[in-house]
Amino acid sequence: MRVERAEQYAEALFGGKGDPDLERALASIKEKHMPDISVKPGYGRLLTLLAAASGAAVALEIGALAGYSGICLARGLRPGGTLTSLELKPEYAELAKANLTAAGFGDVVEYRVGKALASLEALASEGKTFDFFFIDADKGNYPNYLDWALKLGRPGAIIVGDNVLLKGRIVEEESTSPSVRAMRVFNERVATDPRLQGVILPAYDGLSIARIV
Repeated sequence: MRVERAEQYAEALFGGKGDPDLERALASIKEKHMPDISVKPGYGRLLTLLAAASGAAVALEIGALAGYSGICLARGLRPGGTLTSLELKPEYAELAKANLTAAGFGDVVEYRVGKALASLEALASEGKTFDFFFIDADKGNYPNYLDWALKLGRPGAIIVGDNVLLKGRIVEEESTSPSVRAMRVFNERVATDPRLQGVILPAYDGLSIARIV
């Protein structure tokens, strides 16, 4: 397909030299037989760019896996910035921590293990606020995660969501999948919520980018 070839062309332009820290994270996924569902390299670079361009200092990530996206986010934060990463599985959080430490960001990131909604409630009770959010976790909870981002987000905060096209299932009108229904709600809110300025990038599996106004 032309779209896939175009994506490969773009990756060849920017990814030809390799990246030891990100390659280490991807290799660890294979070694641990974890699902290969990290953010795509092009969108990983975009995370770094968005964090840097927005001047983000306090970021929140929902879904750590092996730390690929965490490295991308940490690279874009202002000096002295911090990343809070929520991960359901302890073994994933441990691996992500090891990979971020190897990349030089061990003192930047804090991991909170357990169900993300419980961790988000705890962060709210602690009075935490953030200026950048990256959502890449269980798709059925994307609308709930958006609610929390709006609660915990500072004015001007950026909210990014990955896999918002669900491999094309989002446009299958006959689909009754809970994940598809939830993602449609998420996407519609990004497009219409008056508190947000948003856009969806359709490359790879779709990336939603919104700004709290």
